[in-house]
Amino acid sequence: MERPPVPLSVLPPGSRGIVVALRAGRGLARRLMEMGLTPGVEVTVLRNSVGPIVVSVRGVSLALGRGVASKVFVRPL
Repeated sequence: MERPPVPLSVLPPGSRGIVVALRAGRGLARRLMEMGLTPGVEVTVLRNSVGPIVVSVRGVSLALGRGVASKVFVRPL
């Protein structure tokens, strides 16, 4: 059974997920897509503690603020 989508901000370090939705305004959604966060892409959480969440996507590390990360919904793997 597939796990339901969750905000990227709740995944612990070391976990992976597939981006399924960007629940953001047009400007932010476009910016996220330009950074490589598009539906269907796999992301790995590198750090999720105090401060920004650091993820790996398409071989690149990205630091996202908690508010931004909460708008990226992923299906945990």
